Amino acid sequence: MNERILRRDRRVEWIRRNRLHPQHLQYQLQPDECRGPSGLIRRYPHQVGFIGPNGIKRIDRLNGSRVLSISLGSKKAEANTALPMHCVEAAKYYLIVVPDMPGGRLSSHDRDVLGLAHQLVAQYGAGGAVMAVVFGLHRETEFATAGVDRLLHLSCATFDGYCPERKADALAQIDHQFSPKHWLMPDSIDGGFELGARLAASINERPVTQAWKVNTKESICRAGNGRVDIKRHTPKCLLLAPECAPHIDETCHQVLEVEFSYRDSYASQIEDLGQIAVDPQAIPLTEAEFILSAGNGIHDWDQFHRAAEVLGATEGASRVAVDDGFMPRSRQVGATGHWVSARVYLAVGISGAIQHLQGIEGCDKVIAVNTDVGCDMVKRADLSVIADSNALLIELVALMKQHQGETCQDAA
Repeated sequence: MNERILRRDRRVEWIRRNRLHPQHLQYQLQPDECRGPSGLIRRYPHQVGFIGPNGIKRIDRLNGSRVLSISLGSKKAEANTALPMHCVEAAKYYLIVVPDMPGGRLSSHDRDVLGLAHQLVAQYGAGGAVMAVVFGLHRETEFATAGVDRLLHLSCATFDGYCPERKADALAQIDHQFSPKHWLMPDSIDGGFELGARLAASINERPVTQAWKVNTKESICRAGNGRVDIKRHTPKCLLLAPECAPHIDETCHQVLEVEFSYRDSYASQIEDLGQIAVDPQAIPLTEAEFILSAGNGIHDWDQFHRAAEVLGATEGASRVAVDDGFMPRSRQVGATGHWVSARVYLAVGISGAIQHLQGIEGCDKVIAVNTDVGCDMVKRADLSVIADSNALLIELVALMKQHQGETCQDAA
């Protein structure tokens, strides 16, 4: 019998199961990426990541460039990673993105839309540029790493406040001058849906809404409260759902300013009467944008409440603080409490139980204040402050009062 007998190598199988073995990656057969249930390409978690200090493999979701660990009195240090530069010298065509920019910065939803714009450019061919149109003042400094090739900034006072009619009129003028292949906007309650609907009506287009999978030929949209998918030809105006495409994180883009002269000839029928002051503690946790959350590390609760009042933050708490009677049950954050989606979540003295981490998955930026460098909240946070929570709150309140005093003097 010359037939070869195939035998199992139990040692190789054991190495494949043992992620801490030094030869584990050499025997891995899984791909680096796979297509998820939503149709998007996802990274395979067993292949991507690094071994943490406790021997557990972690996924570096921010590519190690935006996570800081600092202590009081120390200098802020950030490792800058040099990314390859993507330049479009002479654009043959444009895809224009109008981000929501809540709080003057790009949101995660905005970055999803920019990622999809570059996917469409790759399908149309070389020579295309992604242009971002930004209204009013902003504080964004990462347009280059978000995928913006051209920036059209309309910073005049005409666009201050709530003025969707005037903004849609400006976008219609931009459409006439640049003739983009597509308009891409977030389908959100932060203004993207209303502005996209008004623009589509002004240029006689029928937009797609809640689109989560788009190419140059067809678009797939969510309908029926997420239970039904609708397929149609890709139109000029696209209102996109969250996670429609991965973020741009491997290239740095040349952000060139674009000149545009807006002709203000639109008689707006909407009058903005300004914002109404709201008590932060009257805002439900599920709707709060800035949450100051306390855990077992807080010992001076009067100081915590004073800090929340000065910062204008909505108070939250971990389950331990609620069970101990320091905070009401309505303020509990986590899988056993409220799932929150704040723009900024400041966790003070919270170690980070799995239920709590599940409850803050939807938060944009997480800041952790803790004395334990190895706690799970510090590993999850975008910014970690290794310091005593009470001492930091005292310094934070003092700095905020100083800032408010300077602001009052400037106003006077």
